[in-house]
Amino acid sequence: MAGISDAEFCLKLIPYGFDMVTLGGYNADRETSRAGRLIAQRGRPEFDFDCSELRSIINHEASRIKERFDVMVSVNIRALEPERIVEISSIESVDVVEINAHCRQPEITEIGAGQSMLMDPEFLEDFTAEVTGKARSEVSVKIRGNVPGADTVGVAGVLADLGVDYIHLDAMKPGEDRADLELVSLVSEVKGDSILIGNNSVRDIESARAMLAAGADAVSVARAAISGRLGFNLRELKFNSD
Repeated sequence: MAGISDAEFCLKLIPYGFDMVTLGGYNADRETSRAGRLIAQRGRPEFDFDCSELRSIINHEASRIKERFDVMVSVNIRALEPERIVEISSIESVDVVEINAHCRQPEITEIGAGQSMLMDPEFLEDFTAEVTGKARSEVSVKIRGNVPGADTVGVAGVLADLGVDYIHLDAMKPGEDRADLELVSLVSEVKGDSILIGNNSVRDIESARAMLAAGADAVSVARAAISGRLGFNLRELKFNSD
């Protein structure tokens, strides 16, 4: 999430009222790991993970969180091999595995991972079906909205039909510094029983409320939390939503 998401970071933010925190994104197979190394060479070291050590890394990070707080732990994973995500789902301290159909780094998209999966809906459908059919944890899929050539609402409908537990929508509105709440509303109409997490430009209680009013069931916070602090407490949002 926005380039920073490990246990140390999550532990700082949980007291602000989070029910779930996300580790990652991580690269889970050889192709995405190779792409991650290339990204690291241009100054983004957070993308560089050795997939052979990933299980132990995630187990360590997730366990640190569980030892301190009673929250759900999600792990965002970039992969071209669904079995790698299924493997991570078996870690006891992991509550949710999240398929990354969101990353827009060119090294990732050029191999068909990340948001490129939105451009190949049949592959994404098959990939997600295998994960949901075998995962021992809940399953989320994070998608980026308004990717040229991608049918965001159509993809969300397919994911809902597959029975994913969460659809995590980055409601990005290209060229504008605000979330596409119209898109959130459209996706909310096709999400079925999936929980819709609205992401993008959640900076305060007011923008969080607007996301919920548009049809999201929950919100996620990214760049507003990069400092490891928030200027608001999500418990206020929960209180006012009851």
